[in-house]
Order: sequence, then C-alpha cells, then structure tokens
Amino acid sequence: MSTNIYLVGMMGAGKTTVGRQLAKRLGRAFIDADHEIEARAGVPIPTIFELEGEVGFRRRESAVIEDLARERSLVVATGGGVVMSPDNRAALAASGFVVYLNVPVNVLFDRTRRDRNRPLLQVENPRGRIEALHALRDPLYREIADLVIDSGRGSSGGVVATLEQELKTRCVV
Repeated sequence: MSTNIYLVGMMGAGKTTVGRQLAKRLGRAFIDADHEIEARAGVPIPTIFELEGEVGFRRRESAVIEDLARERSLVVATGGGVVMSPDNRAALAASGFVVYLNVPVNVLFDRTRRDRNRPLLQVENPRGRIEALHALRDPLYREIADLVIDSGRGSSGGVVATLEQELKTRCVV
C-alpha cells in the first residue's frame, strides 16, 4: 500500500484543483478534507463557524485528519488552517508525503476575495487577514512539508505535472 499524499497551503492555493487532477493521474482516491467535514456535519463550513465557532470547526477538522491518516493511497486536500494543530501536523507528517503549495499573497487574495464560503475572510480587511494568516502558517507548512512547490502562476496542469515528476523522483509513487 502506498502512503497518502497531503496537499497543504493557504486557502486559494489550489489544493483541491491540483489534488483532484493528481489523484486522477495517479489512479488514487481524492478526498477534500473540508468537503468531508461538511458531509459529516451535514451543513456547510460557514454554518459550522456560525454555530460552533472556529474552535468547533477545528475539532471536527482534527477528527477527519485523524481518520484519513489511518487510510492509505489517498490524495488529500487539507484545509488551510489544518497546520495550526500540533496533533494534525504530527498525523500528516507520520502518515504521508506532505506537499506545500506556496502561493503569493496577492494571488491568494485575487482568488478568494469574492468567495463568501470562507468565514475567516469575512472581515473588513480580507487582504490583511490573508497576509496575517500566511505569516502565521507559512513556517508551519514548511515545518511538515516534504516538498514545497512555489505556485500561483501558470496552469494547475503544470503544477500537477511538476508534482507528479517530483513524486516519481522521490519514489513516492
């Protein structure tokens, strides 16, 4: 059985898009951790935030990560804040190959500024929030990353091709 491949990075980094394409190319199952949280809760993420706050959402996120870490051969797109929990970081690092999709803040802002399904960006200064979250999370992404891919320019297909080649070079697939 093959190890899981986890995609980490900020909201808007392209984890779901890249993950779906990579899983298809590798013949693996794809899981979007945020979609899994929504499926288990029976409500969208903004509703979870509204009812339980970020703490409740993070608790649900950790339960999903714990379960996915027991699986094998998955490609998993994680939520942007998954790295805030030391337990999540440990689970990801111990159970798979972690890829950090590093995207510049200006690109993240352009990709997410009109998205109402991102509770953490429903603030007066969403760009400032992205900058602050990136400054906080970037060291944590790097801490657990087996591979960092600087992305945000060009097509998702190009990122997937680069990633697939790196995974083959490193004998992950």
